[in-house]
Parts: sequence; C-alpha cells; structure tokens
Amino acid sequence: MIAVGREKPSGRLKTNLMEYKKNWPIFLMLVPGLVYFIVFHYIPLYGVTIAFKDYKLLEGILGSDWAGLKYFKMAFASNDFWNSFKNTMIISAMKLVFSFPAPIILALMLNEVRNLRFKKVVQTISYLPHFLSWVVFGGVIISFLSPSTGFVNLIIKALGFEPIYFVADNNWFRPILVITSIWKEIGWGTIVYLAALNGVDMQLYDAATVDGAGKWKQMWVVTLPSIMPAIVIMFIFQVGSIVNDDFDQIFNMYNPAVYKTGEVISTYIYRIGIEGMQYSLSTAIGLFKNVIALILIVGTNYLCRAFDEYALW
Repeated sequence: MIAVGREKPSGRLKTNLMEYKKNWPIFLMLVPGLVYFIVFHYIPLYGVTIAFKDYKLLEGILGSDWAGLKYFKMAFASNDFWNSFKNTMIISAMKLVFSFPAPIILALMLNEVRNLRFKKVVQTISYLPHFLSWVVFGGVIISFLSPSTGFVNLIIKALGFEPIYFVADNNWFRPILVITSIWKEIGWGTIVYLAALNGVDMQLYDAATVDGAGKWKQMWVVTLPSIMPAIVIMFIFQVGSIVNDDFDQIFNMYNPAVYKTGEVISTYIYRIGIEGMQYSLSTAIGLFKNVIALILIVGTNYLCRAFDEYALW
C-alpha cells in the first residue's frame, strides 16, 4: 500500500522526465564538460594498468606482460621515492599552514577598506601574478634572488653580508617555495572569500554593534562564522591536494643542488618516467599518490562533517 502523500516512483520518474524535457537546453550545456571528462579523465584511466605490467613502448599496453605488484615494491624500496614523499608532505604542510590562511586574511582586510579606488588597486595588483605562468614567474623570482645581480642580494651586500644563493640552498628553498606561492596566488584566492563576505547579512553587524561588539569582536562572532562554509570547502580541497604538489612551481625553480629538500613526487615521476623512461614505475608511484589524495579528501570531509555541519557531501 502506498502511504498517503507519497508520490509513486513511476510518477516521480515521469515528473523528472518532463522537467528534463522542459529544460533540455540547460542540460545540453553539460555535454561539452561531460565529453571533456570522459575523453581526458575517464578513458585514460585504462593506462593505470601500466603500473601492473612490464610495459614496453613498442609492444603497447596489451602486448606487455603482467608484473603484479613488482613496481610498487620497487618504489617502496627506493630511498629516492621516500625522500620525495617526505619533501612533498613537508612542503605541502608548510603551504597549508601559511598559504591557506593568507587569502582569508587579505579578504578580511579588504572587506574593511572603505576607499573603493584603493581597494580596487590592491585587488588588481594582488591578482596579477596569478595570470603569469610559473615559467615566467619562476624566472622572475630566480632573477630577483640571483646572488650576483638580484635585488635582494644587492641589499644584503649593501648591508655588509655575504650574498645567498637562495634557490640553490637547501635551507632556503622550501621557504622560498611557500613565499612565492603566497605571492602568486593570494589575490586570486581572495575572490572566493570576498564573494562569501558580500553575502553576509549586514543586520548581523548592526546587532553586534548594538551589543557593544567592536570590529575585532565582530570579525570573530559574525564574519568568520558566516564564511565558514567557504573556508571548510576550500580547506578540504587544500588537504586533498597535499600529495598533488605544485609541479609547475617546483620544476621551474629547483635544480640538482636542492634535490634533497626540493624533489617532490611529481618531479620524481617526471625524472624517472619521462627522462628515465621507467613508465611502469612512474605509473605505480602516480597511482599511489592519487590513492593517498583520495583518502585525504574523504577523511577530511568525514572529520569536517563529524565536528561541524559543513562538508562537501
């Protein structure tokens, strides 16, 4: 017997089909995106089988013999792999601690600026580096930090100190990665938080003012709780990308002198896969990296859901 007020499954299906038919131009707009993901993300998944085969370029994937977990064992037995994994976690953790809050802080500061012209100038200047590729931006940074002609070292030498080759010094390379990452992306990251701030109900600020709350108190009791959904979602994405290190940045800035502290999983995969032609080994490491990323996203989402109502799903 069907409960009163509950629509029959066939009735719901008919209603949904009518909605799809009515709004077919909107659903048609999904087709290019679906085609893109199918062609460039789902079909290439077949290539993951290379990680379980003794892949030979001339014989192809189907013609290569199965190797089981041989290349996973080889990767886990490699000191170079574990060094790159350690560097990935350290650099990503440093970026999570310092880079993640940076756009939030900038957005909060810009939200308090009442001079619209000054605000737009600051936003424009902070956005610009995002539109430069790391090939260009990395070259600028390397020139900027050059031990002979770089602006920073000219100041250091003017103060009577010895110049520092920042991008070839293991003690400085990781901080340089974090600082340049903030510099390049802080402006672009503020867009999400400024959009969230624009949606905050101004009556909440009026009520807080009546209760005697100053600007600092209002930020903690009104502003941050109001944009917390955006912060949590961006945090989940950031944690999920811990192992998906910024290949473009590191590849364009590092050199053999800083392999000890600068080699990450993606650059290691590039060196052994593209340069060393060890396709099965590099695929196995890449698959391992993606599994870890999936676990981090699901785990972080679960924790966010457990401690608060904000999460991706």
